[in-house]
This record gives sequence, C-alpha cells and structure tokens, in this order.
Amino acid sequence: MRSLAIGATGMLAQQTNVDVISNNIANMNTTAYTKRRAEFNDLLYQNIVRPGAASSAGETIVPSGIQLGLGVRTAAVYRITGGTGLTNTNNSLDLAIQGRGYFQVELPEGKGTAYTRDGAFQRNGDGVIVTHDGYIVQPEITIPEDATEVYVNNSGEVWVKQDGETDEVNVGQLELATFVNEAGLEAMGQNLFLETQASGAPVLDNPDAEGFGSILQGYLETSNVNAVSEITELVSAQRAYEMNSKIIQTSDQMLSTITQLR
Repeated sequence: MRSLAIGATGMLAQQTNVDVISNNIANMNTTAYTKRRAEFNDLLYQNIVRPGAASSAGETIVPSGIQLGLGVRTAAVYRITGGTGLTNTNNSLDLAIQGRGYFQVELPEGKGTAYTRDGAFQRNGDGVIVTHDGYIVQPEITIPEDATEVYVNNSGEVWVKQDGETDEVNVGQLELATFVNEAGLEAMGQNLFLETQASGAPVLDNPDAEGFGSILQGYLETSNVNAVSEITELVSAQRAYEMNSKIIQTSDQMLSTITQLR
C-alpha cells in the first residue's frame, strides 16, 4: 500500500519542520539571528494513465489521467532576512548595521574570512577589535591603550580620544560585505556565515555607501523571531504530524482486515 510510505514521508517532513521551528525558538534572544523556514516539495508521481493519452477507443484523448503522488520531501530551509530590531546597550563597541551588509571576521589558522551581523565586539589584550570568540574583525583596527573614549560614526570610521589629548584620532575604517543572495550563505554557528557559490562573491565597501547599511554605535541587532508566530506554526506542524501518523494507522488496519479474510 502506497499510503504507508506516503504517511511516513509526511511524518519525516513534519519532524524536520518541528526541528526548524525549535531552532528558531531557541535563538529568540540570539543577537542578529534570522529565522529559518522549511519548504517542502511533493515527490514523483506514478502515472497509471497519462494525461493526454489516447483512450482505449483510440479516438479520444484522456483529459486528466490517473497520477498517484508518492509523498513529500524537504526541499530547503530558507533563512529569512529583514524584520530585525535594535536594542540599546550603550556599549561603545556594540555596533548594529542598519540596512544591508555583514562585518568581516578573520578565522583562525588561515581558514579564511567569515561574515556576521553580530556586532558585539570587544578589545583583546593588544587592543585589537575582536568578536566574543576572539576572532579579529577585518580590516584590523587597534584601539590605543590610553584611549578614554571610542566613537564609531555611520560611515564606519573609528575615532578615539586619548588621555591628555583634546583632538580625536582616526584609528581605522570598518568595511561591510554584501552578497547577491544572502540566503545562500552557509551558517557555521557562532553567528558566523561562509561564502558559497550560491551566495556569490562578496562586494566590499564602506558603511553608508550606496547599497550598504550604516553603522549605529551602542546598539545590537535583535533576532526577527516572533514567538506567537512560531508557537502557532509549531501547533500546525504537530497536527500535521498526527494526521500523517493516522494515515499509517488506517493503512495498518486495512492490511489487518485483508489478512483476516478466509
């Protein structure tokens, strides 16, 4: 019976759906997290009678035919960008991007460059601006040891006021990277993403340039996960899972009836 296999594919698909929703809810308070959405495709169809085939009489065309579906599969898990908010931290090295763009981060051991919208930066022992995992933000910017205040303007210029000095000093310029297809970036955890063929090569420029977002100092980007929406989708996925399990139970009862025939 096809229904047994069809019901099983439905249960597997909804299990994946619940996994995605669970990850969204778990990251409700993760800085700059963007929600994921599972997408599904129907499987191949078994053509008992093809649409448009000649009828048994050979003089007419079958208008619709008989096509039996074989279930469902997970086609993709999309990352939905946009819709995030901002939270005020009053921390001078907390930076939010208003608009398009990603900060560049140098991975250790020569593993290349990663990209992030998590602007919760700090200074390491050498005064270099790094992520919370110690990865150096690119281009590398060093804050002098005697700096009393740090300013980052909308264009990504980093200025410091040093002890005993009246004039501010420019110590570096942040750059942002944009991609043709942001959803094609590969998530590697730790709020970091990697370039892929699907995302396209990064385009680099200063913040607030045309097509790039601006920098807002003292703020962090919040996630775009809506708790009410996620719980509603979770209930829907649970009910869909139960209905697919009911299909398997019904098919089993039908097979049991057949085996009891004398």
